[in-house]
Amino acid sequence: MPKLNINGTEIEVENGTTVLQACEQAGYEIPRFCYHERLSIAGNCRMCLVDVKGMPKPIASCAMSVNDLRPGPEGEPPEINTITAPVKKAREGVMEFLLINHPLDCPICDQGGECDLQDQAMAYGDNSSRYDENKRAVEDKNIGPLIKTHMTRCIHCTRCVRFMTEIAGVEELGLIGRGEDAEITTYLEKGITSELSGNVIDLCPVGALTSKPFAFTARPWELNKTESVDVMDAVGSNIRVDSRSGEVLRIMPRNNDSINEEWISDKTRFIWDGLRTKRLDRPYIREDEDLREASWDEALALVASKMTEALPRKSAMIVGDMATVEEIYALKLIADSLDWKNIDCRQDGTIVNPNLGRATTLFNSTIEGIDQADAILLFGANPRYDAPVLNARIRGRWAAGKVKVGIIGANEDLTYEAEHIGTSPADLSKLDHGSSGFAEVMRNAEFPMIIIGSAALKGEGAINNLIAAAKLAKGYGALKQGWNGFNIMHQSASRVAGLEIGFVPGDGGQSTTEIMHNAKNDQLEFLYLLGADEMITGDLGNTFVVYQGSHGDKGAAIADVILPGSAYTEKNGTFMNLEGRPQHINRAIFPPNEAKEDWAILRALSAALENPLSFNNLAQLRVELYKSNPRFAALNQIEPADQQEIIRLASREINNLSEIPLEPSMSDFYSTNPIARASKVMAEMSAMKTPLTEKATGTHD
Repeated sequence: MPKLNINGTEIEVENGTTVLQACEQAGYEIPRFCYHERLSIAGNCRMCLVDVKGMPKPIASCAMSVNDLRPGPEGEPPEINTITAPVKKAREGVMEFLLINHPLDCPICDQGGECDLQDQAMAYGDNSSRYDENKRAVEDKNIGPLIKTHMTRCIHCTRCVRFMTEIAGVEELGLIGRGEDAEITTYLEKGITSELSGNVIDLCPVGALTSKPFAFTARPWELNKTESVDVMDAVGSNIRVDSRSGEVLRIMPRNNDSINEEWISDKTRFIWDGLRTKRLDRPYIREDEDLREASWDEALALVASKMTEALPRKSAMIVGDMATVEEIYALKLIADSLDWKNIDCRQDGTIVNPNLGRATTLFNSTIEGIDQADAILLFGANPRYDAPVLNARIRGRWAAGKVKVGIIGANEDLTYEAEHIGTSPADLSKLDHGSSGFAEVMRNAEFPMIIIGSAALKGEGAINNLIAAAKLAKGYGALKQGWNGFNIMHQSASRVAGLEIGFVPGDGGQSTTEIMHNAKNDQLEFLYLLGADEMITGDLGNTFVVYQGSHGDKGAAIADVILPGSAYTEKNGTFMNLEGRPQHINRAIFPPNEAKEDWAILRALSAALENPLSFNNLAQLRVELYKSNPRFAALNQIEPADQQEIIRLASREINNLSEIPLEPSMSDFYSTNPIARASKVMAEMSAMKTPLTEKATGTHD
């Protein structure tokens, strides 16, 4: 390992470390604009200049490896100095050049308070400029409803270009022109279509790219910042909710190398305007086809009387996609007290079931495990829409040339190359019999991975698809000591927690599909929906429907009683992501008007049923939850599942696999839940997105 002398301190660093990284390991801050640890090295800005003994002029530390430095004449470690007068003068000169054309927009710039250029000009710049000519101006670009551009401020660091090309995999930004005519623009002068495009706002070190929905709304120092977890998909990306005066004003990513690194999807970032529209803020009761306002006591009393009158076999409960662990657990306790068996947390109709074993419900390889995989088979899954941040990790592995990807299902653009093996479950036989070239890839892989998506887990024959995937995992060595390559890709943030708690049909109970079928045929008397909207497809006959949720969406439209709950930014709770990792969300703002936290509504309902639950606050609820399900207490920890459960599943017999092509896993990425459908920004993105039947170039197959 190379040794270095940095400002008189000798340190040892790993091979391949850059001089910039070595200096920061030694505790010295190096200014930079173009360098970013997750992007390729560009060496554009020259702000990171340092002195190296024996070199005639300061070097760009971001682009120089420590292995390229020469030792001293007596073999002593290379000497680096970051605080000499020449370095100070060089940085002042670089800053002067950067500010030559940069406008004095600081008082009106959205980046104010979070601007790297502003901060570094204060720390490393001079107090005067020698430039007296007119500043150049660049026309602003319209690149969609998410990103606001002020390209005159751009310093050509190319972070945005490198992110879109390397991480997002959508090459729609580039640097054109030369000299003072150079500018960043979209190649085809249209909106960016990547689901990760909002991350360039965080990457931009100046005010050239800012958030269009957030523009001129608040200054950073005015905002209350609350750490939380995203619920737009099952990845569990770490986020920060910024709020002011009881309103969420923006959502930012938090770094977590094990999950989302420092990226979030556009849906996660820009969903916040939907948090305050179409809100349910007081109880309602339906009378003569119309809803009227009611008090909490009246609404709960009516719900309790209907629940008591209904026959258990003709009563059901369905949990939606954004319910916390605590409220699912509370609802399960109520269901058990009433002896109701028709309960389900799988509103999309998938057949994943904890009765088959916990290992058959999880993303067992873990998200970090993608960095180890050398072959990935996507079966009925499209990570680009199901989990954009996870897809970026797959793309990063592919871009490094370390993984090959195969697809069975809809042949959609994943932002990386993948071999399309077939469209139907029957095409799995090509891997069994070795008639596909990808069979050899899987056979030779040291860490093969199979990702099964919701398209393969729904409908007739879904259980056969799951068994067949387990057989493949076993046959190709994806199940071995230290590696479990069998993975379920859920789309719902609450799904794994619901399965862990056991919120699935009991003995003789009915699944979501059966519940909805019985409701339409007047075979169901009572239906309780906890934030469940996605399976509502039409008339539910004479079923008495109670909807508990935060938004006036599909569930509220057919409800006889509406109980206003809280959105995920308005309550404390727990979510378990697709790996089985429990994480806490924290309340950033309070629910509107008479809306309550969902666990508290269920506690009040149990009292109205004259069988009150044994807890009176969230802390007491969690004590009971942790006693019955200790895994939820191990925050940010993953308990590996038993591979034998997958092996037992693989030993089961299957019928012929279906030859019907699998449908795309998601029809519209920007409208998958009530909050998204209430968002004006998401509606704009949905309207401009490239249809799934088109390629990225706009040409049809």
